[in-house]
Amino acid sequence: MKKILNVLCAAVCGGAVSLSLSISTAQAQEWPTDDVRLVVPYGPGGTTDVLSRRVADLLQEELGTNVVVENRPGAGSTVATGRLARGGRDIDHTILMASPGHTIGAAIFPDLTYDPVEDFVFIQNMIDIPNVMVVPADSPYNSVLEFVEAAKEQNMTFSHSGVGSSIHMSGELFKTLTETNLTAVPFSGSGAALPALLGGDVDVSFENIPTVLSHIQTGALKALAVTSAERSEYLPDVPTMNESGEYNLDQFITTAWFGLIAHNSFPEEATAAMQEALQEVMKREEFTSFVEQLGAEKGTIAGDEFKAFITDEVARWDEVAAKAGIRQE
Repeated sequence: MKKILNVLCAAVCGGAVSLSLSISTAQAQEWPTDDVRLVVPYGPGGTTDVLSRRVADLLQEELGTNVVVENRPGAGSTVATGRLARGGRDIDHTILMASPGHTIGAAIFPDLTYDPVEDFVFIQNMIDIPNVMVVPADSPYNSVLEFVEAAKEQNMTFSHSGVGSSIHMSGELFKTLTETNLTAVPFSGSGAALPALLGGDVDVSFENIPTVLSHIQTGALKALAVTSAERSEYLPDVPTMNESGEYNLDQFITTAWFGLIAHNSFPEEATAAMQEALQEVMKREEFTSFVEQLGAEKGTIAGDEFKAFITDEVARWDEVAAKAGIRQE
């Protein structure tokens, strides 16, 4: 009798385990079970918004479900990011297109109610847009070193598109590393800042390549260096900051990055499904041509590597913001 009971128990238990595994596998394969929400922490029309809508269109084809874009602007992206960090309804189907504002915001607003690293899952970096150090066409400076040497002797001005933008922080980083006399001149966006640069009202800027590429090509602006680790395919004759070889500029690597993140409770199967779908999206010709139109480069990091990058960026911008005295208490 005992033998029979043992056999029955083994059969039942084995069946239960098998059923459990089947349910687990089915659940992993079921995600997404609803529409996916892609939150844009800025208003319509900017790079983050345009990229998000292009990604959403392609991503829903790969996932087989609707990907709905929602704009939630405010306080340099921290409003939408804070809301994501709080969790809540549909958090396992919500993603956010993060950008430098995610790490810079943490440096500028030290009293945020969320941790920019530990409260999130870092899914995939989608694109990187390098900045470029540019001066007016009639500027007497033809290299980074010439500019640095002059800026150590006299006060220079740099324009930027708003406090906490990657353009602003690039200028502050340059000032910190080279110990030069640079004064920031803020504008309400690159559209307003560009005429001042073209007209020689400011001495230099660290603009996104797409914003100034045509002006460099026509000779209206001179490009002294790109801020990426390698030379840009769009400006192959322009050296990197690192190639300057002096004034700590080997530490000057900045890009405007854009990548998808989620709440730290985002299911593992959802992260895996998203990463797989995004890899397919990034292979598609529609995405490749879009990236080229932006003057950008495809992102190469995901998961833990993406998280490590964010951790380093938070620490770097925190130090720069402290030295520049631009914290918003």
